[in-house]
Amino acid sequence: MILNTELEYKGNLFPSKIVKYEKNLNVLSFTAENGVVLQVTVRRDSILRFRFTTTGIFENDFSYAITKYASRGYNHLEVTEDDDYYIITTAKLICHISKTDLRASIYDAKDKTLICEDELGFHWEESYEFGGDVVKMSKTAQPGESYYGLGDKPVDNNLKGKRFENWVTDSYAYGRETDPIYKAIPFYTGLHNKKAYGIFFDNTFRSFFDFCNERRNITSFWAHGGEMNYYFIYGPKMSDVVANYTDLTGKPHEMPALWALGYHQCKWSYYPESNVKEITAKFRELEIPCDAIYLDIDYMEGFRCFTWSKEYFPDPKRMVKELADDGFKTIVIIDPGIKIDMDYSVFKEGLENDYFCKRADGPYMKGKVWPGECYFPDFTRPEVREWWSDLFKELIEDIGVKGVWNDMNEPAVMDVPGKTFPNDVRHDYDGNPCSHRKAHNVYGMQMARATYQGLKKFSYPKRPFVITRAAYSGTQRYTSSWTGDNIATWDHLNIANLQAQRMCMSGFSFVGSDIGGFAEQPNGELYARWIQLGIFHPFCRTHSSGDHGDQEPWAFGKTITDVVRKFIEIRYQLLPYLYTAFWRYVEEGIPILKSLVLYDQEDPQTHYRNDEFIFGEKILACPVNAPNQKGRRMYIPRGNWYNFWNDEIVEGGSEQWVDADLDSMPIFVKEGSIIPKYPIQQYVGEKVIDELLLDVYYKLGKETSEVYEDATDGYDYIKGRYSHRSFKLLGKKKELIIQQHKTGKFVTTYKTFKLNLHGLPFKIKKVQVDNVDILLKDLKINGDNTLTLTKEFTELHIVG
Repeated sequence: MILNTELEYKGNLFPSKIVKYEKNLNVLSFTAENGVVLQVTVRRDSILRFRFTTTGIFENDFSYAITKYASRGYNHLEVTEDDDYYIITTAKLICHISKTDLRASIYDAKDKTLICEDELGFHWEESYEFGGDVVKMSKTAQPGESYYGLGDKPVDNNLKGKRFENWVTDSYAYGRETDPIYKAIPFYTGLHNKKAYGIFFDNTFRSFFDFCNERRNITSFWAHGGEMNYYFIYGPKMSDVVANYTDLTGKPHEMPALWALGYHQCKWSYYPESNVKEITAKFRELEIPCDAIYLDIDYMEGFRCFTWSKEYFPDPKRMVKELADDGFKTIVIIDPGIKIDMDYSVFKEGLENDYFCKRADGPYMKGKVWPGECYFPDFTRPEVREWWSDLFKELIEDIGVKGVWNDMNEPAVMDVPGKTFPNDVRHDYDGNPCSHRKAHNVYGMQMARATYQGLKKFSYPKRPFVITRAAYSGTQRYTSSWTGDNIATWDHLNIANLQAQRMCMSGFSFVGSDIGGFAEQPNGELYARWIQLGIFHPFCRTHSSGDHGDQEPWAFGKTITDVVRKFIEIRYQLLPYLYTAFWRYVEEGIPILKSLVLYDQEDPQTHYRNDEFIFGEKILACPVNAPNQKGRRMYIPRGNWYNFWNDEIVEGGSEQWVDADLDSMPIFVKEGSIIPKYPIQQYVGEKVIDELLLDVYYKLGKETSEVYEDATDGYDYIKGRYSHRSFKLLGKKKELIIQQHKTGKFVTTYKTFKLNLHGLPFKIKKVQVDNVDILLKDLKINGDNTLTLTKEFTELHIVG
């Protein structure tokens, strides 16, 4: 008997016609003749979830990305049908499901315009090697459509015409277009006809996105396993898409401590203790503000996590306290690889309790990292995360370390193909056992989560501070992040700018780059220009590989040191402004940095801009990103903007030349803004704030600004002990009116505001506070248009 031993290759398979429809509250199920089932879940009026199975049975519905705190509920849901479609209508969307093949088309419920439609729609290919399916989705690109997001991809903001892979990868010295890279955030925003929507493909397998690269008018996404499971999020404002995605995958669980937003200094590595002390003393001597000093892997005994080198750091508790007394928080690194060593308690405990990852056939996953041969905890097991979090007791509670950065958690393995675990490594996946193919992209996220739980426990009543290199969607709930091992080049200064903007529009705002570049050595000009960009990133840290020379602010001579100091001081003055932007991010999911397209999607000129961005709500910044420049061309968004340095007013909506010598950079403030500022401090908490400076930028018309403050650390703010002030500004030809409204029980240390009035078009004749005329001499109006008044005022009239 002769058999055909060739496996039948089926190619792409498609759903057939609908034979059954069921509705269970907000879950609508459509079953096709060939066993494919589509579940459409209406989560909100503007959020629909699409979930497909090809076997008629759905696996356990479990996701590390979706937070239990996500908003739910809708105002309207109606399902009707005609000859060709089932029609799902909510208050914001109309969705047509085709009766012949399950393809979906989604329309704006208000004006019935098409937002997004399936091309081939859902299809799949059987994966004989691993079982399961390769799941695919293709959609038609609308005319003039642009695409944004996907986390830390080192490419221009607009993704149209490109193709990407999501597979968390240790990418040392990556370059422009390197893909895949450190993070997997399978979420993008589409924009056409002034309307934006988002797609979040919640699948942790190796996934791909094609934005009209392979086929000109088709965008598609697919994964090497798992489910076709995606969320459609409608705006129509881009900022709402990002805020709703952030709500779905989780806003940060708490505000960062204010010191975490200061300037941080790091190197691989500062050791021994005398070297650490020398660095910190130099900061104070040169009066360059700094809040945190970092210890890289050399602080450990033979790179064993949770140990200290007796030679380099004989008494870490004393050292950490002495640093704290001088205003420095100590941050240490912790990697996932645990050295195989029976005399090492962490290894022994992990082994005895069977906490390490295993290969498919039973042996432990063994890999080489800094300590040599290591085993790796399975962070997808709750009891392993609990054990890991308890390991931080000594570091945090006893020694007094204030923060931890998780590195190498892609997970990175040295000297093997692919630089990570083999596919057959097994994981618990919180009771949903799987191979590394499924768990790889969440491994770093779950390590960061366990680290966060440890810091939250042992830092209490202070707030935890964790940084991670690897991430999947939702990691922003637990930690901050940086963009990995970049290079000291001008191109990398540009890439850092792009990556920070892209991470913010992917729901992850607490991010920064290694200022100056990690690999190789910057010159002074590049370092100064990078600091200028870095002070506008939510996470602000210089980090470098010691192999390439020194990278402290004073390493490049006095001229550069002065420029660097000047900009770090600006960062410290703007801390209340940045903290307020953070509060909006934590409360509402609003990104801290906004690419111009996110700021003004209606202006087509913004759709391909890369360099300029909005910091918070009111400040426009643009780095000088090439050597020997005395300025640059940049696009100023629509509206009027004040030059930060000289108060010149420029009208936006066009590209303009802006002067910016080495000690300057293009910074503009939106007219009508009120920007809160603190005095310069060498570290957060060095000074008692006895007056809040408010920079008031005159505008003919209305503008609202706000400032959020609390105790800068701890959890009292959750109980209402915060201060939120909203300022309404109304400018007339001969009058400026500012109304203040305050909520919250926190009492700030300062009693007065010092108003610094910019661009006032008249000479002050009269001032009224809460309907009472104030003598000008009592207000201390100086020749420089500043005046001092009580923080309790509700209405201020300045009359010309």
